[in-house]
Amino acid sequence: MVEQHTPRSLIVTFYGAYGRSFDGAVPVSALVRLLGAAGVDAPSVRSSVSRLKRRGFLVPAKAADGSAGYEPSEEARLLLEDGDRRIYGAVPVSQEWLVAVFSVPEQERHKRHLLRSRLARLGFGSVAPGVWIAPGQLAEETGHTLERLHLTAYVELFRGAHLGFAPTAEAVARWWDLTALAKQHEEFLDLHEPTLRALQSGPEPTPEAAYRAYLPALDTWRRLPYADPGLPRELLPADWPGDRAAAVFAELHARLRDAGARFVQP
Repeated sequence: MVEQHTPRSLIVTFYGAYGRSFDGAVPVSALVRLLGAAGVDAPSVRSSVSRLKRRGFLVPAKAADGSAGYEPSEEARLLLEDGDRRIYGAVPVSQEWLVAVFSVPEQERHKRHLLRSRLARLGFGSVAPGVWIAPGQLAEETGHTLERLHLTAYVELFRGAHLGFAPTAEAVARWWDLTALAKQHEEFLDLHEPTLRALQSGPEPTPEAAYRAYLPALDTWRRLPYADPGLPRELLPADWPGDRAAAVFAELHARLRDAGARFVQP
């Protein structure tokens, strides 16, 4: 299986992993060097940075050496901080459910589409038209997202227990496509478990080798905790591959992240 990474996605992943630790903005020259090490050519870096600037993710700023650079916007920093909690598994699984009920006037149907797409990106499952559900631990992040998008006027959020009438595990299998989620976990394992085995049996990687291995692994992994939002384990199939995928990523993170930082900022 060949792993595909877009330049824009790798840049976002870079800022999430390393870019916020710079003293000031990341110089453009450093972005070109570091994304080049990940296989992205300089023109693609520059054009992707321009697109991220137009989208409001990056803003121009001076680097510590006075050169031109880019740093995350304030909104992007909040987004990345929400991502930290999700991606690195710091939020405990809740036994409660978060329910989002929304109604958008027909003349504002573009907001209806935006609302649906953002709830799906957050990992909500669909119960019925205008009714979406997620594990309770997503309440704070969902609130942040709806506030950033100015969508709170259209949504009511509730948190509580599932009281029936189908068994909860059966309901979860309707609300989420568990087969598709399992396949995403298995694809991550196919791509990155061999890297971990090599690390476990071989010498310590150089800082550059650690960075080259970590950035694409993180770029793939960071989507999975959104597609699979932390459903209670007892509601999932017995052979659920998400447990192994999370363990593989956690060990890759422990072995590679800090080593790669020495290549990013020698």
